[in-house]
Amino acid sequence: MPNSIDLVSKFLAILAEVYKLESKTAGMDAMTMPVDFGGANEVKVMKLTTVGLGNYSRVTGYPAGDVTAEWVTMQLTAERGRSFTIDRMDNEESLGLVLGNLIRTWMREHVAPEIDAYRFAKYASTPDILKVSEGATLNANNILAAFDDAMYEMNEAEVPEEGRRLYISMSCFESLKAAITRTLDNQTTADRRIKMLDNVEVIPVPQSRLYTKIVLDAGATSSAGGYAKDVAGGAKDINFMLVHPSAVIQPIKLNQVKYFSPEVNQISDGHLWQYRLYHDAFVQPNHEKGIYVHHKA
Repeated sequence: MPNSIDLVSKFLAILAEVYKLESKTAGMDAMTMPVDFGGANEVKVMKLTTVGLGNYSRVTGYPAGDVTAEWVTMQLTAERGRSFTIDRMDNEESLGLVLGNLIRTWMREHVAPEIDAYRFAKYASTPDILKVSEGATLNANNILAAFDDAMYEMNEAEVPEEGRRLYISMSCFESLKAAITRTLDNQTTADRRIKMLDNVEVIPVPQSRLYTKIVLDAGATSSAGGYAKDVAGGAKDINFMLVHPSAVIQPIKLNQVKYFSPEVNQISDGHLWQYRLYHDAFVQPNHEKGIYVHHKA
């Protein structure tokens, strides 16, 4: 039916638009290495470990070196979905505003935040990443020093300088603005937004997405779902996360919406749409130093 196809294409456009506008980590999707999960739910990546140079001998020749090749399995584990039904009359009597606004609101309030929270928690809980030894509350007096420490650790680990991203909590972002003084001279306007800091893109993120661990709600009932901070698991609030996009992989195998008009819907006389997301997030082997996490105590 032409009308159904038309609606599907419009809904997909809305989904894509809202995700890109509202997700803070979506900007790294195109920067990360693509992974082909076609026909499987896991992929194996080879992790190579070698040793440095040794002295060459004019008698015995080249010193032998060990090479360790290890297959690291990356398996998709986050398979999420939800369906909604809006009665034909409910939608008609609201001038069609319920159906259109429901998708946009739901994506903004639930899907995009969960994707970000899942990714940040996955990166923060990966072994061998760079992190602050002890957590601390940051303010205008110490936030620049904490940022400098993070940059120093990455520089020492020889992480590329170009392309780093600073994901920072809203409260720490306010402290960062307070820590940086500007001379306005004779300017009549002031712009206190910080887009770049020492050639690092600054991206403010709500604290509700910045946890070291989260738990995903199974959504067993129509009134339950989403995610929450894993308090029982010892989750901490993240102050900021310094990330080089080359260190992470953000594969999305399935991001699909299906729409059924009341004429097609055989369950009820309502608009039915179903959304399914199959994705995950990984830190690449040997790239753990491309992530630095600073969290609260």
